[in-house]
Amino acid sequence: MEFELRTYTFIDSLQPQLAQFIAKDNRVYDPQEYDAALFLEIAPAMEIHTMIDMALKATKVRLGSVVTERHFGLLEVHHEDQGEVKEAGYSILGATNLNLGMRAQVKLLTNKIIRGVEQDHAISFTGTAKGNMVLAGESIFILETTPAAYLAIACNEALKAAEVKLINIKPFGASGRLIISGMESEIDSAADAAVRSMELINAETQREQGSQDTTHDESQYSG
Repeated sequence: MEFELRTYTFIDSLQPQLAQFIAKDNRVYDPQEYDAALFLEIAPAMEIHTMIDMALKATKVRLGSVVTERHFGLLEVHHEDQGEVKEAGYSILGATNLNLGMRAQVKLLTNKIIRGVEQDHAISFTGTAKGNMVLAGESIFILETTPAAYLAIACNEALKAAEVKLINIKPFGASGRLIISGMESEIDSAADAAVRSMELINAETQREQGSQDTTHDESQYSG
């Protein structure tokens, strides 16, 4: 069977707000704050269950999230030991003959800061929030990407970089959305960190693609 790798993201240390957000609506095993985590999305969608079975049997990771849609299946696994999480990912890549150079590039669909929101606007954000409340006068950072699951690491890096509040994150579906609020200077720092993490994902993917191309070219002359 041929697989398509849409997202592969390793998070070294889940920040408390993101860990709690995952746990809030979770129906499997809640991550602890500062656990390492892996978000992996593949096609065909239902094959994600085979990948989950493989990761759980090969390592000590715990399953946090499963989303199956029409085309893609998403898993999130976590453990306090980064090595266990990395090994879970390696086992899946090995079984599917995939590598990081095959994952989809990140596309930013929205990258916006709204500064000093008015009260009515703040209330509208709070009304749809699954995390914290937005207060009048705060600034709002909105990031939308495709694939959606990359937003997990964007969010995590933003929370590492600044004192901000996680309002909402939807790291699955055709595109994903991240909303963060806070003081203006903190939001600027959070936004820079989030966007930079997306740029680093693309750069790493391109390096892996180049490495694979070089290996392929060398193999043509090895005989």
